[in-house]
Amino acid sequence: MKLILFACLVVLAAARPEQDAETTLDERDDSGDGNFNYKFETSNGIYEERTGTLGADGQSNINGVFRFTLPDGTVGEIRFIADENGYRPESPLIPTPHPLPAHAIEQIRFAEEQRAKGVTFEK
Repeated sequence: MKLILFACLVVLAAARPEQDAETTLDERDDSGDGNFNYKFETSNGIYEERTGTLGADGQSNINGVFRFTLPDGTVGEIRFIADENGYRPESPLIPTPHPLPAHAIEQIRFAEEQRAKGVTFEK
C-alpha cells in the first residue's frame, strides 16, 4: 500500500505543470508481438525508458527506468521489472522497513525449528 501511495506521489510530482517543458525525445518501436522499445524525455528532466519482451504466458515482460527532478533539484530514478513475478521497483527513494531486531530474528528461527520438528500449537 505504501508503495502505491509513493508511486502516486511521484507521478504527481513529475506531472506538475510546467508550461515551458517540451518533448525532446519520443522513440517508439513495437513489433506487435509483445516486444517493444519506448523512450520519452522532456526538457524539464522527465525521462522514461521501457523495453518489453514476450513472456512465458504471452504477456510483455518489461524492464524500465524513469527519472524526474525532485523539488530540491536532484534527480530521482526508479528502475523496475514487471513480469510473471509482479512489479519490482528498485530505488533509494522507495521506503524500506527497518531491519528486524535480533530477538525477533531468534524467535523466527526458533519457530521454524519447531515447525521442522512437527510441533504444532492449538489456537
